[in-house]
Amino acid sequence: MRFLRVVVIVAVVLGALLAGVDRWAVGYAEGRLADRIQARQGLSGSTSVDIHGFPFLTQALSHDLERVDIALKGVDATADGRKLRLTELDARFHDVKLNGDYTGGTARRAEGEALITWADLTAASQTGATLSYGGAPDKVKVTASVEVLGKSLTHSVVSTISLQDAGDGKEGKIVRVRADSVPGDGVPGVEKVVRRKTDFDRRLDDGLPAGLRLTALTSDEAGVHLTLGGSDVALAGS
Repeated sequence: MRFLRVVVIVAVVLGALLAGVDRWAVGYAEGRLADRIQARQGLSGSTSVDIHGFPFLTQALSHDLERVDIALKGVDATADGRKLRLTELDARFHDVKLNGDYTGGTARRAEGEALITWADLTAASQTGATLSYGGAPDKVKVTASVEVLGKSLTHSVVSTISLQDAGDGKEGKIVRVRADSVPGDGVPGVEKVVRRKTDFDRRLDDGLPAGLRLTALTSDEAGVHLTLGGSDVALAGS
């Protein structure tokens, strides 16, 4: 009985040591992966990584990770050649196949969410318009100054923001903003002039992990919320 008790004690101690080593290893890997993502995406904000599954070392040796979650702050995407800041981006990568030197990998599928604040949308505007919440989901208030018949007019319109296919033979989606209606104020041609400032399309064609695509969006007081998804999505250095 004493021998069995010793065996059990040794097994418990070894198990605790192995669990401790495993937790140290996953923490180290999360830090290194966060650094790789930070450098690859050129982030101005922070990066955190959470690797799921236990034990981690067994997954690492097989080059297969069950799930990796990343949370990014300050992602600079590109919209029609202009930078557009994604304030937050949270993504979950499933069934990640690590590359040979563990510098990155490819997820069989991934999904996530991103937030663009109204301030960042306004900063990326090419027309000088100010964007804010339109009072309901998928609604945007767009305020712009226009010149009509020598007079400077400031108009605010409620617009619908939607996700549309890029078209013209191009892949991907575009973010489209269209005014629901434009008050004419009795001035001929004012609607056309106002819409030049308030109606626009933006294509987020760079800055997201390769393979991650826009699938839906909505808006609220915080800004525009993007839903993301994709398959064969690159993670870090792949």
